[in-house]
Amino acid sequence: MNPQSNDDPELPIPQAPKRMSGVKVVSSYLRRAIETGAYTQGERLPAERQLAQTFNTARSTVRRALDKLEKAGLVSRRLGSGTYVGAANEPAGSLLDFIEGLSPLDLIDARIAVEPFTARLATEHADAQAIEELSGVLANAAATRDPEDFAKWDGEFHLLLARASANPFLIHVFRQINHVRLNPQWGAVKANILMPEAISEYNRQHRAILDAIESRDPLLAQKRMTEHLESARSDLLKVLDPKA
Repeated sequence: MNPQSNDDPELPIPQAPKRMSGVKVVSSYLRRAIETGAYTQGERLPAERQLAQTFNTARSTVRRALDKLEKAGLVSRRLGSGTYVGAANEPAGSLLDFIEGLSPLDLIDARIAVEPFTARLATEHADAQAIEELSGVLANAAATRDPEDFAKWDGEFHLLLARASANPFLIHVFRQINHVRLNPQWGAVKANILMPEAISEYNRQHRAILDAIESRDPLLAQKRMTEHLESARSDLLKVLDPKA
């Protein structure tokens, strides 16, 4: 990546809302953009001036929001260059190389190992606001049959579950999962998997997971997440090896 001026106005801000202000709101929006892969590991964020204009706030507010993200290890500052996704001591190149080497099957197997217990923890820790956010994401997912749109809301749903687990390490793990989901190998099979019938079934499975969380039944949430990911794995194998 070539260094660019910190005042470069050309860098886009994905799906930026029209009216936002305040340190908490700005940092929360940028955190979500990083966690969902809108900004990827090693990518430079828009300049402070551009962010201030977008969020209709002062540059000092943006600077304090970036300070929060830096303390959380989500971004690092490079003097004379800008703010980049990833901690200062985290080599972006090696992580990106690692991600590029992963296959969609590697990803789904890792998710089966991690996410069922994450759903169990979410059942124990999710508050009313978390459940409301999860419901809103499912409503958006149910309103589309477009593979790209559904994949976005699907990633958002699973990310919110990780955040509801209240386990910082699991949240970090799922950020990396979202980065892998941007791998071109996944993009090549996504359109073949996310047909309307599959999208409808995944929406049903997501709803079943959320119902278990709302019922405060951790074992059922864990079971339903396992079933969901096993179903996704089966669909993936059919695309990767149609003759199997």
